[in-house]
Amino acid sequence: MEGYNILEVLEHIDPALLDYQDWVNVGMALKEEGYTASDWDSWSRRDPKRHHPGECFRKWDTFRGTLSPVTGGTIVQMAKDQGWMPEYGRELGWDDTISDERVVVDKNWIEGKEIREPSEWKPEQQLIRYLETLFEAGENVGYVTGSWEKDGRYMPTQGSWDRTAGQLIEQLSKCNGDIGAVLGDYKEEAGAWIRFNPLDGKGCKNENVTEYRYALVESDSTELEKQNAIIREMELPVACLVHSGKKSLHAIVRVDASTYDEYRKRVNYLYDVCKKNGLEIDQQNRNPSRLSRMPGVIRNGHKQFLVDTNIGKASWDEWHEWIESVNDDLPEPEGLDGVWDNLPKLAPALITDVLRQGHKMLIAGPSKAGKSFLQIELCCAIAEGREWLGWHCAQGRVMYVNLELDRASCLHRFKDVYTALGWKPANLSNIDIWNLRGKSVPMDKLAPKLIRRAAKKNYIAIVIDPIYKVITGDENSADQMAAFCNQFDLICTELGTAVIYCHHHSKGAQGSKRSMDRASGSGVFARDPDALLDLIELETSDDLMKQEENKAVCDACMQYLNAHYTDWEDMPYLFVKSSAALNFT
Repeated sequence: MEGYNILEVLEHIDPALLDYQDWVNVGMALKEEGYTASDWDSWSRRDPKRHHPGECFRKWDTFRGTLSPVTGGTIVQMAKDQGWMPEYGRELGWDDTISDERVVVDKNWIEGKEIREPSEWKPEQQLIRYLETLFEAGENVGYVTGSWEKDGRYMPTQGSWDRTAGQLIEQLSKCNGDIGAVLGDYKEEAGAWIRFNPLDGKGCKNENVTEYRYALVESDSTELEKQNAIIREMELPVACLVHSGKKSLHAIVRVDASTYDEYRKRVNYLYDVCKKNGLEIDQQNRNPSRLSRMPGVIRNGHKQFLVDTNIGKASWDEWHEWIESVNDDLPEPEGLDGVWDNLPKLAPALITDVLRQGHKMLIAGPSKAGKSFLQIELCCAIAEGREWLGWHCAQGRVMYVNLELDRASCLHRFKDVYTALGWKPANLSNIDIWNLRGKSVPMDKLAPKLIRRAAKKNYIAIVIDPIYKVITGDENSADQMAAFCNQFDLICTELGTAVIYCHHHSKGAQGSKRSMDRASGSGVFARDPDALLDLIELETSDDLMKQEENKAVCDACMQYLNAHYTDWEDMPYLFVKSSAALNFT
C-alpha cells in the first residue's frame, strides 16, 4: 500500500485483540500487498493461543484473488483502531479515506462509567423485566439452562423454545425466586443463556426467528466501565444492557429489520460504527438467533444482571439519522443581512464570460465531432493565456485526464493543435497529461486518486475526457448520476480548481431538442455544471454555402484594402471605387 510500510504498521497490531476473521484478513491483506506467509506467521507468533505451527502457510495457499480483495488499508485501519497514529503530515495513501464519518466518541478521552450491581437480588424480577422489555406476551422465547464442558469451557445445549413470554412471566412471578423451578436448574459454574429475538416454537435456528428486532453487541477486549461509557456515548438504541457475569456487557440493540437481508445490512453497519468508536465487537454474534447471557442467574460466583433498560435513542431509525448527521461537516446557515454590505469576491474568470475558476463546465456533442481536439485546444489556451473560441482564458497550470486515446496519439494531438494554431509552445510546463486508457476506474474511486496527485500542483483547471469511461451506475438514473456528479464537486472543493468534462449526445436527431437535453442519459448531466457548451452539426444548404462564400469574399476585400490603403475607412469615394475595380479584376 502506497505511503506506508505495512510490516511497520503491523507491529502496532496485537493479534491477541483480534477475532479469527480479522486475523485471517491480515493474512489476505499481506498476500494482496506482495508480502509472504512468513511475514504473517512471524507476526502471529506474538499470540501463543492463536498461533499454531504451519497454519499460516496452509491457509496462505487458499487465498485467491477476488474482485474485492482485502488490501493493506485494512491493516492500517486495524492499527488505528488499536491506538496507532500515523506520522503527522503524511500524504494520503491510495486507499485512504478523506474523512472519518460516524465517529462520536473520542477514544483518547473517554472515561469509564461505573456499573452497579442490584442492591437487592431478586432473580425472578431480573428476568421478568428482561422479558417484558423485549417480547410480546404471545411470542415464543428460546432459553438454555443446560451446558456441557469442552476444553475447560462450558457450552450451551440447544435448550427450550416451547413457551411464550407471557407464560414464563406468569410462572416466574409465582416461583419465589427459584427460577430453576420454571426454567430448569443450571450449573452455577456456567450460568444460563437466552435468545433475544422471538421464535416460532419449532426450533432455535435463524429460520425459526419470527421478528428481526434486536442484535447483540458484545466486546471482550474493552474494559467493562469503558464499554458502558462508549455504549451510552454512542446513544445506541439499547433495549436491555446485561452484565455477563464475566468481562463483557451484552447490549441488546434495536435494529427493527423487516427481512433477514435488511437485518444483516443493519448489523454490519452497527458493528462498523461500534468499531470506529473504539468498541471491539465479537464478530460471531451476528446471527438473529444468537444466545445472550440471561439476567437473574449466577455464573461462577458472579451475577448476570440487568444494568439498564431502554437507553440511548428510541429506535433504529432515530439512531441512524443521528449518527449520520452528528458530524456531517456541513456549514451552518448564514443570514444575508450579515454579509449584504461585505459580499465575498467572486472567483476569478477562467474563461472570460463563460466559466470561473473552481466551477464546472460540461462540453457535450455528437460522437466524432472533435470534442477531444476542442478540449486539447482549451488546455493549450489556458497554458499560454490565449483565446479559445474567441474567449480569453486565464493563464495557469492544467491537467488533461486522457481516458480514451493511447499515450502516443494523445501527445501527438497536442503538438498537432499547437502547429495548426500557429502558437509558439512557450509554456508546455503548464500542461500535465494523465494517460489512463485501459487503466481507468469508476469516478468515485478515481476522484480521491486524482486529488492526491493534484494536491500540490496548483492546477486552475482539470479536463476529463470523456466521462463515459468512468460513469458509475445507470446514466439514465437521476439519483445515481447526481451521486456521480458529486465527485466533480469534491475535486473542485478539495483542489480549488475548475473541472471541465466531456460527454456525448444521445442517439437520434438533436435539432429539435434544447441544448441541455442533448447530452446522453439523465438531465442531471446538463443541470449540474455551472456552464454548458453544446456542439451540434449544422446541415449544409445552398443558402448557408452562399453565406460562407460572401464572408470569404468580404475577408479577401478587407485584406486587399488593408494591404494597399492605410486610411481607407475614412475615404468613402476611394472605397467605392476600389470595390468597383475589384469587381472588374
